[in-house]
Amino acid sequence: MKKIILLFAFVSVFYSCLDDDNEVSNVSFELLPIDEYTIPESFTLGEKATIKLTYSLKNGCYYFDNVYAEQQADKIIIGVRAVIDFTSSVCTQAIVQEEYDYVLNIDQTENYTFKFYKGTDANGDAIFEEVIVPVN
Repeated sequence: MKKIILLFAFVSVFYSCLDDDNEVSNVSFELLPIDEYTIPESFTLGEKATIKLTYSLKNGCYYFDNVYAEQQADKIIIGVRAVIDFTSSVCTQAIVQEEYDYVLNIDQTENYTFKFYKGTDANGDAIFEEVIVPVN
């Protein structure tokens, strides 16, 4: 009897974890461009460096989620990931500019190359602003 109850509990938990394909998500994610950034002229090996990022939330339905930082070979791509909440019945149309301090541990002796996401062009291709920072 205990085995049947345990099996029934397992099946119930498993079934409850399955995604419902008919459900529509109430949120979406979007990569936002970096409006401005402040970065040190050089880094010191073994220390932490702070990069100040300024970005704009498009309206009141956009919320900061996190900083998107992806290392590709010898470059770091940086953008801001926002959540768009479709459940809100009142979204102000005001653009809100915010700042974020991105902290990076300097653990390599080679120069750091950053590619700051600036949006997309008319063809939908990503635009980046590249900055190289030497390490002392």
